[in-house]
Amino acid sequence: MNSETVNAVMQAGVVGAGGAGFPTHVKISAEVDIVIVNGAECEPLLRVDQQLMVTEAERVIQGLEAVMEATGAVTGIIALKSKYMEACDTLEQLTKGKPVRLFRLEDFFPAGDEQVMVYEVAGRVVPEGGLPLMAGCVVTNVETMLNVANALAGIPVTDTYVTITGEVKNPVTVKLPLGTPVIEALALAGVTKTGAVRVIDGGPMMGQVLKDLTVPVTKVTKGLIVLPEEHHLVQNKTLTMEYIIRRSKSTCIQCRMCSDMCPRNLLGHRISPHLIMRGLNHMTGDSDIMKTALLCCECGVCELYACPMLLSPKQVNSEIKKELTKNGIKFSSRDQQQPAAAEREYRKIPSKRLIARLGLTRYDVPAGISEEAYCPDRVYIPLRQHIGAPAVPTVKEGQQVEKGDLIAAIPKNALGANLHASVKGTVKKIGQFIEIAAEGERGGQY
Repeated sequence: MNSETVNAVMQAGVVGAGGAGFPTHVKISAEVDIVIVNGAECEPLLRVDQQLMVTEAERVIQGLEAVMEATGAVTGIIALKSKYMEACDTLEQLTKGKPVRLFRLEDFFPAGDEQVMVYEVAGRVVPEGGLPLMAGCVVTNVETMLNVANALAGIPVTDTYVTITGEVKNPVTVKLPLGTPVIEALALAGVTKTGAVRVIDGGPMMGQVLKDLTVPVTKVTKGLIVLPEEHHLVQNKTLTMEYIIRRSKSTCIQCRMCSDMCPRNLLGHRISPHLIMRGLNHMTGDSDIMKTALLCCECGVCELYACPMLLSPKQVNSEIKKELTKNGIKFSSRDQQQPAAAEREYRKIPSKRLIARLGLTRYDVPAGISEEAYCPDRVYIPLRQHIGAPAVPTVKEGQQVEKGDLIAAIPKNALGANLHASVKGTVKKIGQFIEIAAEGERGGQY
């Protein structure tokens, strides 16, 4: 393990960009033989990673090589869809003579699920309930690798790239200071009226509808999708759990399509959403069937593509997972992992078909990277925007900070990530967020 790389990544506050925000310095402290850069970007409409693989290709490769050295990996693979032709051509040229190769993925969903990717790229099945590390792999996304390269140059994470698309005048990918209010970010894509629209934070399959547009952009924000409030995706994502369960009990036809299409089931894992739906009438905390909800990756295939009755197995699984976790109930993995299903190859969901099914075809348009920088009047940087404990403030109200200054640190002996000022200015308030007024509070592009 290269401790210098791990320490630099830790100091820079690098976390998984676009995922759950797992601290990267912890992930790359392991010893593996394969490092995979996840460039699939399988969520419809998002454009960040496929564009960074063109505009920041050299630094992405630098980050990959550094992580390979840190983990002792002998193989580095950049996995991206073959349809990203410009990115494929760029990376092909830059990886010549390096211990790095490309893997061209088919255009299906969810190619970017890390366990699906490990199987596609390395032919290995991650144990159910396990992590890619257990299959000898580290998987990180493109922007994370860019941030690793920046960390080695002494540049902390202060910004993130976000695709703003959907019902907007100007679909665009922008680089935003962390803590930028979502409502301000939307204005960059021409959204000035938000009364009749709703915004999904993330992709259409796994993202959540925001209740408050003043919330800030974080290290894991990758997409803001604006949709009419009557769009069926918005309606589905805002159903109450009481309604979801009541409808599931009365309407599920036990066709098992949710299980037949489940990506984790197809990898040989013991999750069968149709059995969980059946078990809703007899829910018990220690039921073996209910415990398999812990294996759900919440990709949304079951409820947004597979179910002919438009039920919500994913949201049911999510609720069960919360209850099981709250009660300290864990899933017991079996000693012998089952192989992936033979029919798996024929159950991959074509991205274009998925986009049509979701009613998003009209929004499937380019969203090029803006070259103009943006500085909001104020940023509101959450102390917790990663897996683990909230960062502990290292600044005081009224203190002047430069962009990149450490403002909150990892708690002692805890899992977490450092935070840095995303603008030059004055610390105004410290609570769950660190509020910083930009110098001059000028705002806008500069």
